Amino acid sequence: MDMMKLATQLLASKLGGSANTDNNMIESVIGGLLGGSGNSGGSGIDLGSIVGNLQSNGLGDIAQSWLGDGDNEHISRDQITSMLGSDKVAQAADALGADQNDLLRGLQDMLPQVIDKSSSGGSLLDSVGGLSGLAGMASKFLK
Repeated sequence: MDMMKLATQLLASKLGGSANTDNNMIESVIGGLLGGSGNSGGSGIDLGSIVGNLQSNGLGDIAQSWLGDGDNEHISRDQITSMLGSDKVAQAADALGADQNDLLRGLQDMLPQVIDKSSSGGSLLDSVGGLSGLAGMASKFLK
């Protein structure tokens, strides 16, 4: 499953007519927010970085719920802003011509679903040694 395509569809559906819902623009914004590389190889979404950011912001339990097969825990707009940075969120909203709250609501819905789908069956989490292993992978990229 192409995670960037899923993320783009989910975010576009949440932004509705209030923003630029051109798929290329949304992919670019998602790549900028989530450390991805857009269309150049891979999903364009840096799962390790997202999970590492969640964990470093005290949100490891939320990350664990998204990676596991159970229910996904809720993440607040404030938690997303803290994790991504208010400047990046503001720039992303401007690029899309969207209200920041609309963008954050879209990310609230999109992030858990994309991470959950990418780790279906726990195989992603298990293959890297659990949540700490995934966070360790992220720290290598952030150095």
